[in-house]
Amino acid sequence: MKELPSSIGQLNALQMLSLLGCVNLKELPSSIGQLNALQDLDLYECANLKELPSSIGQLNALQKLYLNRCANLKELPSSIGQLNALQTLSLNRCANLKELPSSIGQLNALQTLSLSECANLKELPSSINQLNALQMLSLFRCANLKELPSSIGQLNALQHLDLYECANLKELPSSIGQLNALPRLYLVGCANLKELPSSIGQLNALQQLYLNGCSNLKELPSSIGQLNALRTLCLNGCSNLKELPSSIGQLNALKKFYLDQCANLKELPSSIGQLNALQELDLNGCANLKELPSSIGQLNALEQLDLNGCANLKELPSSIGQLNALQMFCLSGCANLKELPSSIGQLNGLQWLYLDGCSNLKELPSSIGQLNALQELYLNGCSNLKELPSSIGQLNAL
Repeated sequence: MKELPSSIGQLNALQMLSLLGCVNLKELPSSIGQLNALQDLDLYECANLKELPSSIGQLNALQKLYLNRCANLKELPSSIGQLNALQTLSLNRCANLKELPSSIGQLNALQTLSLSECANLKELPSSINQLNALQMLSLFRCANLKELPSSIGQLNALQHLDLYECANLKELPSSIGQLNALPRLYLVGCANLKELPSSIGQLNALQQLYLNGCSNLKELPSSIGQLNALRTLCLNGCSNLKELPSSIGQLNALKKFYLDQCANLKELPSSIGQLNALQELDLNGCANLKELPSSIGQLNALEQLDLNGCANLKELPSSIGQLNALQMFCLSGCANLKELPSSIGQLNGLQWLYLDGCSNLKELPSSIGQLNALQELYLNGCSNLKELPSSIGQLNAL
């Protein structure tokens, strides 16, 4: 279909209009603005649609507007700000869209604004701060987005901010700390992000912070310890991160802490022992980590400890035996680990112990026979292991 008849504006009772996949449609008739009952307009993959008529602002009942994959759409008419009932505006993969009109801030009912993979979008208008009802803002893979307006901090209802793979984003405005309702912040793959503003510690509702693949991030602000609601902190692939602030120990609600492939991380702060709620600690591929602090034994809730590929780890602290809740302990590929402390036998809840690839491990302590809950023991590739202790026969659950 190449065009709609202008008479379509006479459909006074029409509530939903779907033109999904009408790839030859180049324009909409101005009469579209006469559809007073229209609540849902779907123009998904109208790939040749270059513009919307200004009359679209007359759709007083419109709640949902889908423009995903309108690859030739370069701009939105300023009249779009007149859509007082609009709750959802989806512009995913509008690859030629370079900017949004400032009138976007007039959308008082807007709850969801999705701009995923708008690869040419360089900035957001400062008027975005007026979107008082906005709960979800997705900027997933907006690869040319260089900055966020400082006014973003005024989005008091925002609950979901997705900046996944905004590869040119270099910094966040300090106003980000004003987002009091935000429970999740996704900064995955923001490879040019060098630091976080200290104001991030003001995000009182933040439960999940994802910084995976922020390969230029060198440090975390000490204010991160103020995130009292934080349950998940993911730093996988932060390859330039060398240390963690001691304030990390103040994260009383933290349950999951991922540091997978933080190849330059050399040590953990002793304050890590204060993470009383921590259940999972992933240090997989932290190739420069040489030791664990003795305070690690204070992690009473820890169920999973992954040290896979920590090739420079030479020994474990004896306090490791105090991890009473530990169920899974992975030491695969710890090629410089020469022995296990005898205290390992105190891990009464341990079910899985991975020692495969520990090529310098010469013996197992006899205390290993005390691991009454152990179901699986992996010793593949322990090329220097000459014998097993006789106590191995005591592992009744194996």
